[in-house]
Amino acid sequence: MTPDPSPAPGRGAVPARAPSDVLRSLVDAAEVEIVPIRGVEEHLGSLRAGTTVTITASPKFGYGRTLDYAALVAEAGHRPVPHLAARQVRDEAELADIVARLGDSGVRDLYVIGGDVPEPAGAFTSAGQVLAALSEMDHGVDRIGVACYPEGHPAIADEALLEALRWKQSMATYMVSQLCFDAATLAGWVRRIRAAGVHLPLYLGIAAPMSAAKLLPLSMRIGVGSSLRYLTKQQGLVGRLFRGGSYRPDDLLLDLGDDLGRGDLRIEGLHVCTFNRLAATLAWQRELAGDEGSGARAQPDDEEDR
Repeated sequence: MTPDPSPAPGRGAVPARAPSDVLRSLVDAAEVEIVPIRGVEEHLGSLRAGTTVTITASPKFGYGRTLDYAALVAEAGHRPVPHLAARQVRDEAELADIVARLGDSGVRDLYVIGGDVPEPAGAFTSAGQVLAALSEMDHGVDRIGVACYPEGHPAIADEALLEALRWKQSMATYMVSQLCFDAATLAGWVRRIRAAGVHLPLYLGIAAPMSAAKLLPLSMRIGVGSSLRYLTKQQGLVGRLFRGGSYRPDDLLLDLGDDLGRGDLRIEGLHVCTFNRLAATLAWQRELAGDEGSGARAQPDDEEDR
């Protein structure tokens, strides 16, 4: 992520449709995701006290960096949720060490994923295996999240993904969806998995406001599904998604409408992928939630390889 000193994209824009009370509440309480690279800790103070902050797991830096930043998040007065990538963990002994470090840092929430490294570090190759191992440990973690994929996974068949979710829900407490930019696709997927017996509370993964020039390559690199690839080929839809050369998630959320508040769909929160644009994310939250007291300033994007 190269430095970008420009103001937050879309700042000050007014949604064409008024957000519902349910949407305002979800936006106001949204959890935010950061990448653990040097400099982002300087902006944790722009977040409201007690914000849930998730910290990604980078194959480049290893889980140690994630746990270090989880401690920094806690010191800043927020609730840390470190990501734990199964394919980066060698064995149960290393997993036990991670659990001990979590306890030392006061971490009570963990997000377990499979991870994207081609070759696993050891015995674990999937999130399910780590969940099973954790279920045999006295880990002291109150909440465990898992990933879900509204547009599928490039390496896993849809039926296998569904079966994995059914199995994981006995060992997890919530799930977070991968970024999806199409409301109809997202709503249809939620209905299908609920009908198929997946009952975990859902946190919708959304992208924070940012310039289209940054969101497109970042999203493609982290494996966003077919909706964004389709949109890049449709000029009219691209114009709607990226008004004025920038993206805001307002339309996606407004298009979901009453589905956000349906009890049977169990959409309990939002998970905002900030790409470390914390001040811009907070400004958007306060604007859409109706809190005009934001004094947050946008900060430059951080360098990914620091």
